[in-house]
Amino acid sequence: MPLNARSISVNIAVMSFFILGFVCWFRGLEPVVCCRRALIAAVIAYIAGMWLIKIINVILMDAVISRQAEKHNKQPQDEQGEN
Repeated sequence: MPLNARSISVNIAVMSFFILGFVCWFRGLEPVVCCRRALIAAVIAYIAGMWLIKIINVILMDAVISRQAEKHNKQPQDEQGEN
C-alpha cells in the first residue's frame, strides 16, 4: 500500500514551521521575521516531503512487483497451467 504523500508532507511542513519559528524566536529576532522564515521553510519542506514520499512509493511498489514476479516464476509448471 503506497504511503499518503500529502498527509506526511503536511506533518513535515508543520513541524518545520514550528521548529524554525522557535529557533528564530529564541535567537531574539522579530516575530515577523520568524514567521516569514518559518513559512518559507515550511513550503520548502512540504515540496521536498512530497518528492521524497513519491520516490519512496516508487521504490516500494517496484519491490512489491519484483517479489510477486519472483513468487510467480518459482511456481512449478503444472500449477501455472491451472491458474
